[in-house]
Amino acid sequence: MKTLVRMIVLLALIGAGLFWYLSEPTRLSALPADLNGYTADVENGERIFYAGGCSSCHAAPEAENKTELPGGVRLASDFGTFIAPNISPHPQDGIGSWSTLDFINAMHYGASPGGSHYYPAFPYTSYQRMRLEDLVDLKVYLDTLPQVAGKAPDHEVGFPFNVRRGLGLWKLLYLDGERFEPDPDASDEINRGAYLVTGPGHCGECHTPRDFIGGLRRSQWLAGAPNPEGKGIIPNITPHEQGIGSWLAEDIAYALESGFTPDYDTLGGSMGAVVGNTAKLPAEDRAAMAAYLKSIPALPNGFQ
Repeated sequence: MKTLVRMIVLLALIGAGLFWYLSEPTRLSALPADLNGYTADVENGERIFYAGGCSSCHAAPEAENKTELPGGVRLASDFGTFIAPNISPHPQDGIGSWSTLDFINAMHYGASPGGSHYYPAFPYTSYQRMRLEDLVDLKVYLDTLPQVAGKAPDHEVGFPFNVRRGLGLWKLLYLDGERFEPDPDASDEINRGAYLVTGPGHCGECHTPRDFIGGLRRSQWLAGAPNPEGKGIIPNITPHEQGIGSWLAEDIAYALESGFTPDYDTLGGSMGAVVGNTAKLPAEDRAAMAAYLKSIPALPNGFQ
């Protein structure tokens, strides 16, 4: 009996050690050599800010000034309610004290400056695709915005999802650390659109269905999904007849600028906030996103 108990304890210790090892957050310890001598471009940082729709989650709900970013937006899900944090340059309550390295580790690896995992309600599985230079530019732009005091409330997440260390195992499945690579067979315009959609725009986070533990079903990329907040569906945006197959590229670009669809309807719900950001992008970026969406495989709806 004592031998059995010892074996159980030993196996438990081995299991705990293996869990701790596999769930360790991945972080860079120094800035990559790619950035040696790079001079930040604040205008590009502003462009990336709007491409990423940062204000949609991090501006205060109903706030008029969308460059004040105290957080507070609530994102309901099957795993709990996540509350967007303050990302203003406030040194205590926001990210004003973060280094460029801290920012890259958060955006690419979902890891906090203190070494804990961020929940993937913060879409780092998409942001990992972003160019390092764009992340540097974005951080510099964020540092020019108003400092806003006040921390957002804690997430409302119960057991076992409140055990953040377990997210390390989730990341092994869904965070590959690969940056966007242009398709050599695609045009520069389509590659630009692919980068904006898959990286900063993180369109797949809403428009792609998820599996039972919250990972994107890549085989149904942008085919639409149940609304994670439980109300309605997020539409199919592939060029399938069930999606936007009847839309011209010009229709897509215009919808991203104006919010109007080809059949004279308007893009509602959370897409209203998205359009508020994409409307501020250069016309060539909206055209590139449209060209990419017309180029992807046409898939039937990814929701029931």
